[in-house]
Amino acid sequence: MQRIKVKENAAYRKVTEALKKRRQGATVADIVAATALPLETVRELVPQAADEYSARLEVTESSEIRYSFPRGFESRYRGFKAGFKRVTQKLGRGMAFLGVRAFKVWIMVMLIGYFVLFMLIALASLVVATVASSSNSGSRRGRETFIGPQIFNLIIRLWFYSELTKSVNRGYYGRGLKAEPKRSPLHKSIFSFVFGEDDPNKDWTARENRALIAFIQAHRGLISLPEFMSFTGMGPAEAEEAILSFCAEYGGSPEASEEGTILYRFNEILLRTDTRDRSFPGSSSPIKQLKRFSKNKKSMNVWFGIINSVNLLFGGYFFYNALQTGQILQGVPFEGSYLYGITYKLLEIIVQNPLPFIAIGLGLVPLVFSVLFWLIPAIRFFTEKKENEAIKTGNLKRLGFSRIWSNPLRVEVKDIDSSAAECRPRNIAAARDRVLKEMGGYSVPDVEIDESGNTVYSFKVLDEEKKVLEKYRSGIDPNAASLGKTIFDSE
Repeated sequence: MQRIKVKENAAYRKVTEALKKRRQGATVADIVAATALPLETVRELVPQAADEYSARLEVTESSEIRYSFPRGFESRYRGFKAGFKRVTQKLGRGMAFLGVRAFKVWIMVMLIGYFVLFMLIALASLVVATVASSSNSGSRRGRETFIGPQIFNLIIRLWFYSELTKSVNRGYYGRGLKAEPKRSPLHKSIFSFVFGEDDPNKDWTARENRALIAFIQAHRGLISLPEFMSFTGMGPAEAEEAILSFCAEYGGSPEASEEGTILYRFNEILLRTDTRDRSFPGSSSPIKQLKRFSKNKKSMNVWFGIINSVNLLFGGYFFYNALQTGQILQGVPFEGSYLYGITYKLLEIIVQNPLPFIAIGLGLVPLVFSVLFWLIPAIRFFTEKKENEAIKTGNLKRLGFSRIWSNPLRVEVKDIDSSAAECRPRNIAAARDRVLKEMGGYSVPDVEIDESGNTVYSFKVLDEEKKVLEKYRSGIDPNAASLGKTIFDSE
């Protein structure tokens, strides 16, 4: 078998997964439709997969090869090299998974661990302060420690009343009450607050291409530029450039009708075994999903903010006092911050010089971590807000182009609207105007006011193109791209 390049590994896995789901038979066109990989890529990788998994080959009258796996889907390469390669690939994916999980756990340990550490320091300081105030209640230092119990009491209340102290999997039962839903693990909730969720549109290009391929296959291998615009939300100039790239990837070519209308034909992806119509109704396409800041409840994120604020205050406190006060010498009266002094004395029991540990371990590290813990989600909030506006605008353009194409002779501004949040930009009026202007750049509309006072747009050139396309499609024999009978079978 030809050695697969590293950069092709992901594509090869997609091809083999698609073939595995279609063991009864699939052509190159079926795999292209399933994976949205370029036609040439699939043509190169399918024979390699057929060789590795011992496919049955059937040549049809159309000279297209149908690949099937009646004996199962087991690799015939069982040598040490092939086995070692599969093991290393699985090991690599496993290490990546463990690395991400370890990173999530580390963030949890930093946030909760420092919070607990600071609470223990506060508790130890409270105990020492209580003993000191009872033995020297009239001294200035005794008066200084009076605020310590109040601060610690406030923090303890915040912690123990927090939802974070509830068991992750605990359910509560009572009369008329249902079990509490299972909660997400704490490290995942913290990671969700800081870094958000996975991009719901990370596979958007593949999804969009699959929808386009399904539409083309269901419409006799033809698509027009306005239909392509309805799928992509692109304006005429951008769509014209993109559709040529799409033709290059999937074996398409532009054709001119007798009336001079440019259409795009894809004969090669019609030669398929699965002839079901998988397209969306009309010329509509899937829409992009909005990005979520976090899947956590708002109250959960509030508590993360409170805990991080406590760490920020303590980290800043210890870092500042380490710089200002520094080392506390034995036998020298100490006039600095009482909590810093108690912490220093307690740490002297463990280490000879506690200053570096306080300055870095209790000061700089939690201080920097807490600042980043706020900064990263803050930047992400504003970035995702901007990205979501772009997503909404793009979705509205797809919807608007589709509705104009479905009825080009009577289009009102109110037709370009949707109640779905994914399709409603903040400035909906400007977005509607943009849809009309961009489609108007392809087909200039006639504008008139009807009896009700509504502005009506009539895209007459677009309507003529639609009629030409329907006539052209009806003239294509639906059986012209069929596979035909099997004329050769490898078994």
